[in-house]
Amino acid sequence: MTVGEANARCTGRLPGLLGVEFTEVGGGRMRARLTVREQLLNTDGDLHGGTITAFADAVCGIGAVAHLPEAATGAGTIELKANLLRVVRDGVLECEASLVHGGRTTQVWDARVRLEGDERPVALFRCTQLLLYPRGG
Repeated sequence: MTVGEANARCTGRLPGLLGVEFTEVGGGRMRARLTVREQLLNTDGDLHGGTITAFADAVCGIGAVAHLPEAATGAGTIELKANLLRVVRDGVLECEASLVHGGRTTQVWDARVRLEGDERPVALFRCTQLLLYPRGG
């Protein structure tokens, strides 16, 4: 999968509505950006935790699809854990996700979300993806 293909998968779906933009795809690693805007904030004016979680989950989920074993047709999140560490009100988020385990039936991904130009994490994320196969396969 190319960066263009990853971005095309977002169009018209939640990652696209959030504004997820992939910048790196492949080699067990994914990178993406998300510009914070008013529509993504909670009622207190902080970036909604669901926005951060959905961002990281999208990066890992598309990462799983980009790293499918032969014969697998897709993937879906079956477990996730998010540690939200800092409040964000503006800026550009970056997410870097890494494939920790690439099995035949599951993948485990770790992701780190931070503000562009700041190495301190905004959130740490881990998810397990169930790999999907055709019936009878």
